[in-house]
Amino acid sequence: MNGVFENKKAIVIGGSSGIGLATAQILANSKAHVTVTGRDADKLKAIRETTNLRAQPVDSNDRAALDAFFKQTGAFDYLVISLSGSKGMGNFTELSLQDLRAGFEGKFWPQLNTLQAALPYMNNGGSITLVTAISSVAQKPGTSGLAAINGALELMVPVLAQELKPLRINAVSPGVVDTPWWSFAPEEAKQQAWQQLTGNIPAGRVARAEEIADAIVFTLGNSYLTGTVIHCDGGFSC
Repeated sequence: MNGVFENKKAIVIGGSSGIGLATAQILANSKAHVTVTGRDADKLKAIRETTNLRAQPVDSNDRAALDAFFKQTGAFDYLVISLSGSKGMGNFTELSLQDLRAGFEGKFWPQLNTLQAALPYMNNGGSITLVTAISSVAQKPGTSGLAAINGALELMVPVLAQELKPLRINAVSPGVVDTPWWSFAPEEAKQQAWQQLTGNIPAGRVARAEEIADAIVFTLGNSYLTGTVIHCDGGFSC
């Protein structure tokens, strides 16, 4: 992919930390002009002060704010939507359906909101990558709600590839990744969960955000890849 991103414009929605930020940094190192968005003003300020990335506050639940952001940004080439939430996990018999609804509000609807708002500004030959999660296919206890959220997004990808051509659209589905997504859990509980989740997978460990970002950048740059969901999960779904 030598030179494929040079002087191209890329936007990473949800790029103020974790997988999104790692993706933005790889793209910037490949000489793309990169803008990241987020809702945490402190994180965005730190990005502006310590990197060559543009950083702008945008709430992807707010369609008017998204429309204004993309209008201001203008035409661009690459879009990564790395938005998530921590709601929707748990055994179904005890799962609060209000929490599951909040899970859809935190990931499913903001991703679609962003995608619709961005489309009028994408250049021919552009590429889109959604970040989902391996819960969509892993069939693990306690993840039925997460499977519903991420599976819904992934089922749309091949259909959207037909509808949006010649734009390309793909998804990357990560497994267990060391990112701020886990900030809802105390450190001891997080480490215990990681040990349980990764003990039987071939990779035998939690992923780094940069490893998932590598897969995302591949989907953006490979001009023959569309309508595809790539599982970057260390074998978690085997």
